[in-house]
Amino acid sequence: MPGWADLLRRPAREVAPDLLGWTLSHTTDEGTVSVVLTEVEAYMGEDDPASHASRGPTPRNLVMFGRAGHLYTYLSYGMHWCCNVVTGEDGHASAVLLRAGRVVEGADLARQRRGERTTDRSLARGPGCLGQALGLHREHNGADLVAGGTLRLRPGDRVDPSRIASGHRVGVSVAHDVPWRFWVEGDPTVSAYKRSPRAQ
Repeated sequence: MPGWADLLRRPAREVAPDLLGWTLSHTTDEGTVSVVLTEVEAYMGEDDPASHASRGPTPRNLVMFGRAGHLYTYLSYGMHWCCNVVTGEDGHASAVLLRAGRVVEGADLARQRRGERTTDRSLARGPGCLGQALGLHREHNGADLVAGGTLRLRPGDRVDPSRIASGHRVGVSVAHDVPWRFWVEGDPTVSAYKRSPRAQ
C-alpha cells in the first residue's frame, strides 16, 4: 500500500477537504476516464444522523466499516450510482461522498455515458453524474482504490487552502446544516447547492 494511503485513515471530515485535487480513474474495456475531484462531502458514520451507517452495520453499508481506501457505492433515487471513499480506522464507519469533478482523461467516453449534448463542465457535476461518467455500478462496491487495479485514487496537485470553501450538505433531511461539504471555489464543475425540501 502506498504511503499516501495513510492520509485516508483519518475521520472523513478531516480527509474530505484534502481529497480536493485528487484523481479517481476507472479503466474498462472501453477505455479510461479520470476525474479530478472538485467537490466532496463528509459523513461520520454512527456519529452522524445523515450517514448511511448511523444505525450501525448492515449488509448495505458494511464496506463503510472496513479498511480505508475502498469504494462504497449506493443507488440514489433508483437510478444514479454514487460513490464514496471509505476513510478512518477499521470498524468505525466514515466516508467521503464524491460530489463533482473535472474530467481530465476520457472525455469522449464520459460523454457517451452521460449523453452527447453534455458540456465539459457537466460531465461529472453532481454525485450521480460523476458515477455515471466513470462507469460505476453495484459491482464496484468494495473496490480497493489504492491497490493499483482498474479503479485508482491518486493524490494530485494540492489545492490552495484559500480556494477551499465549505458549507451545508446537499440532499439530506437531517444534519443538513453541518458544514462538511467542501469544494474548490470558482470551479465551474462544482454542483449547485440545493437544500433538501425534507430538511428539518
